[in-house]
Amino acid sequence: MPKSETLRASRRNVLKGVGIATVGASLAPAGMALAQGTPAAPSAAKGPKLLEMEGKAKLIVLGDKPLNAETPAEMTDDDVTPIDKFFIRNNGLVPDAPADAKAWKIKIDGEVEKPMEITLGDLMSRFPNVSYKMMLECGGNGRSFFSPEARGNQWTNGGAGCAEWTGVRLADVLKAAGVKPSAVYTGHYGADPHLSGDASKPAISRGVPIAKAMEPHTLIVFKMNGKDLPLIHGGPVRLIVPGWAGSSSAKWLTRIWVRDKQHDGPGMGGFSYRLAKTPIVPGSKGDPKDTVILEAMPVRAVISFPADGARLASRKLDLRGHAWAGENEVKTVDISTDYGVTWKPAKVDAPPNKYAWQRFTASLDLPSAGYYEVWAKATDSKGVTQPFVAGNWNPQGYGGNPINRIRVLIAS
Repeated sequence: MPKSETLRASRRNVLKGVGIATVGASLAPAGMALAQGTPAAPSAAKGPKLLEMEGKAKLIVLGDKPLNAETPAEMTDDDVTPIDKFFIRNNGLVPDAPADAKAWKIKIDGEVEKPMEITLGDLMSRFPNVSYKMMLECGGNGRSFFSPEARGNQWTNGGAGCAEWTGVRLADVLKAAGVKPSAVYTGHYGADPHLSGDASKPAISRGVPIAKAMEPHTLIVFKMNGKDLPLIHGGPVRLIVPGWAGSSSAKWLTRIWVRDKQHDGPGMGGFSYRLAKTPIVPGSKGDPKDTVILEAMPVRAVISFPADGARLASRKLDLRGHAWAGENEVKTVDISTDYGVTWKPAKVDAPPNKYAWQRFTASLDLPSAGYYEVWAKATDSKGVTQPFVAGNWNPQGYGGNPINRIRVLIAS
């Protein structure tokens, strides 16, 4: 990794300018936990493509059309993810910015007593405004850890961030429209054009059960970290369905269709955002009829300091990171420096509100100079922990959440 890409930490035990190549360019990235018992191939020395966009940090570009870019682990160190460091996930093209954001219209129809079309300005003034720090995470986060490779953008752990979102409760809007007893599911639509340019095709249209739509943290948002929601992140208005696959959190929101059955829009069928009911042989074709919709995201811990590949001057290692667990709270994070033989508990802070990620910290005394892997493993409030490998292989690679691993080299 070039000097410009290493973590510029001020801590005295970090020797600046020494990146992952110092530890060994022939090694696969430490986060690539061996999946399904198959050894990972050595990584190439070529570095990732970095995002060049005004107002955004140098995220790692996973795809150009549509644009998708993930946040390097060392950029996830903030308690609230800054807008410039927040990952980018698109399914279609980015629409043009509106001339008047407050004139943007959202339609609520279907299984409601009083269908409505409301402008963003009216939405902001008519319903109580609330703010929460909440996770948004791509459903494919962790896909790169599967072996053999699954289809889709090869996210590591960087398709996630915790911003402060300001908006109105979707429940308040649906109550105003009068949800009928027949309501079962929602269908979400946005203004992003289909990649083909065909205006009759939505780029994606996913939804959630009505109970999740009515959950008080599910929001229609128009501010991110106190600022108007940026266009690249779905502005002027989007949904945030916290704890669940981010594809449910429609960007450039134009319509919420309340349905009397499970939604069947693009992104709801086949293997899209679905897990295998019956475990399948890794790499096999699978059966889309034997799948279940991915809803809440799995428990995950990510070390944000030190960076993977850091060269350290001291055997005392002060480590920190964030952990989150979909619908649940993180109860413990454990750290190992001997490949899982022994584990030491980290300190885990309480979340500021439901669906926010949680800071963990640990201070470790390493026994000698040399090479170490540092592993982090989170366990949620239901007792579910991270596996050692990305298991339950599925054709599009959802649910990959193996323990997080970084490499450090302690100078002699």
